[in-house]
Amino acid sequence: MNVAKNAAVRSPDVPKHESFTDPKLAVARLQEIYQTAVKFLSENFINALSEGQPDRRVRAFYPEIRLTTTTYAKTDSRLSFGHVAEPGMYATTVTRPDLFASYLEQQIGLLLQSHGVPVVIGASTTEMPVHFAAANDPGLTVPHDGSMEFNLRDAFDVPDLSTTHDAIVNGQGFTYADGASPLAPFTAQRIDYSLARLAHYTATAAEHFQNHVLFTNYQFYVEEFEGYARQMLADPDSGYTSFVSTGNIEITDPDTPIVAPAKLPQMPTYHLKRANGGGITLVNIGVGPSNAKTATDHIAVLRPHAWLMVGHCAGLRNSQRLGDFVLAHAYLREDHVLDDDLPVWVPIPALAEIQIALEKAVADVTALEGFELKRIMRTGTVATIDNRNWELREQAGPVQRLSQSRAIALDMESATIAANGFRFRVPYGTLLCVSDKPLHGELKLPGMASDFYKTQVAAHLMIGIRAMEALREMPLERIHSRKLRSFEETAFL
Repeated sequence: MNVAKNAAVRSPDVPKHESFTDPKLAVARLQEIYQTAVKFLSENFINALSEGQPDRRVRAFYPEIRLTTTTYAKTDSRLSFGHVAEPGMYATTVTRPDLFASYLEQQIGLLLQSHGVPVVIGASTTEMPVHFAAANDPGLTVPHDGSMEFNLRDAFDVPDLSTTHDAIVNGQGFTYADGASPLAPFTAQRIDYSLARLAHYTATAAEHFQNHVLFTNYQFYVEEFEGYARQMLADPDSGYTSFVSTGNIEITDPDTPIVAPAKLPQMPTYHLKRANGGGITLVNIGVGPSNAKTATDHIAVLRPHAWLMVGHCAGLRNSQRLGDFVLAHAYLREDHVLDDDLPVWVPIPALAEIQIALEKAVADVTALEGFELKRIMRTGTVATIDNRNWELREQAGPVQRLSQSRAIALDMESATIAANGFRFRVPYGTLLCVSDKPLHGELKLPGMASDFYKTQVAAHLMIGIRAMEALREMPLERIHSRKLRSFEETAFL
């Protein structure tokens, strides 16, 4: 056992670093160390609330995975993950190993297979903030600093934004304090931060999120999604096990009523679950690129297998009709929220696997194919802008850029979602529905599109669902395209 050597600090006893060649045993040790740390911090914090400031600083550490290899591995070049690029020392801090158990077992197993050396599991040197430990206990709340009789930071570690960053995914050459290169795209503190934000913005727990995520910018889609979910729950052969609504209300019976919450969260979220996490999550992100970035920034830590935007857009071509579909194969980025993380000169490629799944889903749902499909769907550039009322400004500049880019649709979220998918290595795609044509006098005014909403919303959502169900059947090595990986990548997805 490791016992804290610093008399001024009280820390839990945890097992020493140990080598493992069995992924399940490795993850079990991660869970042991993590639970010990969480329990220790929670108990000491509860005592501090009643008894006052502890006599010593209370500190616990995240568990970590370490790998050291001295040779270049003969890896399967078709795989974009599961191996490190060159000899060296690699590590990652871990949080919520219960939530990520399947993911961790899979990734550790690939490492063992690729390199033939054990992984080492133990406590890291990264402190666990008391806020994130308390987040595991729904009955425990960390009070604001200043509301207690002592300064919280004098006794416990608190979230540190200087260590909560995206340096790994942004390719900024991040290394751990001992020089180890990262094994995974996110540090434990970064993940914990996003898990807390997710619970706040979506009003559902991270445990409910599925591997396939649909984003929309209209609440209209929610009713259709719930209706589909109830149909699936009524079918014993569907493979779906439950439906979770905002507020963590979970039903397994298709006839169980769901009471709408008195107040919707900022991003209402709904989950149609399968036993293996292969279900579908629908997130209404609202309007705007900032919301799109916020949602994807946090959902990315869950390492979903795909996310798609199924929202409404402005059609830019006179030949388009309200209700037509737009399949994005390129993006004009005028959203600006990712300029510091992913410069606009970085191309965002279309992913063949996603494009094919979406196009086939449109054909299946509309019963059109080939040349006839062109009557209702265009493939082309989608422009994403950060000014909802761009039409009210002098139009020469924006319209010229839209023309030069060959844009066929304009919205406020799609390019942001795609660009963050590219940045976080999450497969992405976009299928939009034309709700107005501002360049051609068909503005989104009350009553103009009511029939369109009634007839097209269900079809549009069903297309997104069908595409996700197709992607679910696709092997991971196919869906996780090498297009999203650079020459210096983490071993973990």
